Amino acid sequence: MAKKGQTFYTYTEEFKLKAVKAYLEGCESYKVVAKREGVRNCKQLKVWVKKWQNVESFDEQKSNGPNPLKGRARTSFGSVEEERDYLKVQVDYLKKRYPNLVKEKPSVSKRWKITFIIITTTAFKPN
Repeated sequence: MAKKGQTFYTYTEEFKLKAVKAYLEGCESYKVVAKREGVRNCKQLKVWVKKWQNVESFDEQKSNGPNPLKGRARTSFGSVEEERDYLKVQVDYLKKRYPNLVKEKPSVSKRWKITFIIITTTAFKPN
């Protein structure tokens, strides 16, 4: 994960190719070649060498399927009513799936009944 204030370095294709060839033609370690060529991390040089040996582009990145942060494609609706019905179904599903999260407000008559009971019981209490 990137740290706050971290700077990212970009290298040109020519620079990467030069560093890879320097490693492959010499008998030095990744660390020595990376330090001599000015590559920030020897692991980066190792990645470039593997890509060169597999005849891949340096800029090509591996992807493990779709990006999990992107989410699914948005559903489009023909009318407002279709969208309303779709959302109602989703709400009903969530209410069934997580019933403990639903807190129904008591109806007006129940609230009045509770208030009446509280008032009558406190008003007629003997001191």
